[in-house]
Amino acid sequence: MDMNGSQRIEASREVVYAALNDVDILRQCIPGCETVEKSSDTEMTAKVTLKIGPVKASFSGKVTLSDLDPPNGYTITGEGSGGAAGFAKGGAKVSLEADGEATILHYTVDAQIGGKLAQLGGRLIDATSKKLAGDFFEKFSEIVGPAQEDEATEKKKGWLSKIIGSSAAVMIVGGLLIPNCCLNGHVHTMDDVPFVICSSR
Repeated sequence: MDMNGSQRIEASREVVYAALNDVDILRQCIPGCETVEKSSDTEMTAKVTLKIGPVKASFSGKVTLSDLDPPNGYTITGEGSGGAAGFAKGGAKVSLEADGEATILHYTVDAQIGGKLAQLGGRLIDATSKKLAGDFFEKFSEIVGPAQEDEATEKKKGWLSKIIGSSAAVMIVGGLLIPNCCLNGHVHTMDDVPFVICSSR
């Protein structure tokens, strides 16, 4: 099975390349991923549970990074076993192209499957693979791109605005209800000023 495509990500090549090597980000983005552990700078182990058509299986395998060329890209190869469901192995060439402040991620995948999975038919395998790739890059873009950061910033701004707004409101209301003369220590009589707070002194 061969597949290729590209994805525009609203982040620099350096940020995207670093994210592609971050196991925490990969774990969040890979559909059905249960664990990803880095055993070295170029090797990882992963466990993924997927359902392809009527077949559901957990795959455990090893992933190796090679042809490292930061921040331009790398080659990723792996092989996983799903027990009776079969096996999957292959590789992907990933290249990163700067597009202003964003990055175009190009990928070319070459994969082989065997066992029950191979009996499901090419169309189902291709459709599922494209969907999984789409899900991965959609999630990857959400995490690596500025959307999440902007949302967090807006929340902070909203929270800060509420505090500032509340403080300003207290100051304004206080200024309207309490004349400056009272704040400066002047004491009025009941006949002087019609302010309740003054007349109570």
